[in-house]
Amino acid sequence: MKVGFLGPKATFTELAVKKVFPGYELEPYQTIPESMDAIVNKEVDLAVVPVENALEGSVNITLDYLTHVVQIPIVGEITLPIKQHLLVHPANKDNWQKVSRVYSHSHAIAQCHKFLHTRYKGVPIESVSSTAAAAKLVMEHPETNVAAIANELAAKEYGLDIVQKDIHDFHYNHTSFFVLSEMNLDFESITSSSHYKTTLMVTLPSDMAGALHQVLSAFAWRKINLSKIESRPMKTGIGNYFFIIDLEMKLDEVLIPGAIAELEALGCGVKILGSYPSVMV
Repeated sequence: MKVGFLGPKATFTELAVKKVFPGYELEPYQTIPESMDAIVNKEVDLAVVPVENALEGSVNITLDYLTHVVQIPIVGEITLPIKQHLLVHPANKDNWQKVSRVYSHSHAIAQCHKFLHTRYKGVPIESVSSTAAAAKLVMEHPETNVAAIANELAAKEYGLDIVQKDIHDFHYNHTSFFVLSEMNLDFESITSSSHYKTTLMVTLPSDMAGALHQVLSAFAWRKINLSKIESRPMKTGIGNYFFIIDLEMKLDEVLIPGAIAELEALGCGVKILGSYPSVMV
């Protein structure tokens, strides 16, 4: 079985993949949309992409591409602790405090704001496509005293030195990743996880006052717990939004179908994006 993931090698996404799918064939892709397209194009059997960070919130490109462009079921969720480190080329190890630029993914930069503001105030901070891409860039330019924010796997993969460990601002720093596939993947057996989520996409009727309140009531009186509700633009005009709703239960034959039927009776559009096991590694 072949797994696509947000690359290049040694991203946090690859860390998550290796923990859950050891021994599988891995294929890195440069962007999140390319990772999803690989499923549609039959290049891989499943793809793993980041969807939410505990400090920085949702990865919007994942949600938008999944809801507007491709139609791929969510078959699993992986949550991984995130530890950010400062990496430099071995040639610049003794001068790491005087780097001229720091590279990383935008989320990683935001997660390390206090460190960067204190230690590298005034130093340019540049966002790249992934933490691993930042490490690769530093590796390719030993003549320049620059640094990357990335993980231990990236340091090992690209031959860099970790000069400051755990530079993220908050201790509880986790990222969740969606496992996407068009095949019938038994993620529960792979992970031994019995914790399920069901994710819905809900659009509201445009001419109905209090529609969101009624949507939430449909779940509340059935005692269905919501772990997340998030609005995303419909991309059809200002003020037009849909909602991503995570339910803390497996799709059943009574409660969730009943809630969906109630929402549709109110004029809402409802789409099930997936009902899947969720595991922390």
